[in-house]
Amino acid sequence: MPITFKAKSRELQGSSASRRLRRDGQVPGIVYGGGKDATPIALDHNELFHLLKKEAFHSTLLTAEVDSKKETVIMRDTQWHPYKQQVLHIDFQRIDAKQPIHMRVPLHFINGENCPAVKISGAHISHTMNEIEIKCLPANLPEFITVDLANLEGGHAIHLSQLVLPEGVETAYRGEGDPVVVNALQAQAEPLESEEGEAAAPEGGAAPAA
Repeated sequence: MPITFKAKSRELQGSSASRRLRRDGQVPGIVYGGGKDATPIALDHNELFHLLKKEAFHSTLLTAEVDSKKETVIMRDTQWHPYKQQVLHIDFQRIDAKQPIHMRVPLHFINGENCPAVKISGAHISHTMNEIEIKCLPANLPEFITVDLANLEGGHAIHLSQLVLPEGVETAYRGEGDPVVVNALQAQAEPLESEEGEAAAPEGGAAPAA
């Protein structure tokens, strides 16, 4: 379900104006891009705080209703207080439907408990990535990418290149190689104790005292 949030434009800027907004329960922010001038905005802190708890708010197209005018945006950055549960600032980017966007989207893992690695080999599933960066047109932006572990065997891994991506979506990984997304780590075997005891006397050693 599309997420819509309300905001109002603001004229006063600067650190003192931002502090006044925060004292009034507001969060300063900005909407930029799309070939238009950046628009400073203010949002209700409580509403925004609850929206930020939703995974989709971080990775899908949003509708910003600023002074009753609607625009399609994506969330780009948030600044938090060092130790309080308080949002200090938030950035949104306008979206051009004809221009590809880069976006980090979460990975959803399925069938982990039923895969051969766990049921047959007793392996431990280790997620080395929980999100990936993708490139696509806004209309193709997925809320998440599903990683199916149904065929994962013990001692094996699923790499980035093996992910099944929706049509029109490609990875935008900037590093080298083909990184591991999820590993099936084999459990360490317990060392066997010697049947003759831990301290067998070396051959030719002194005989025990009578």
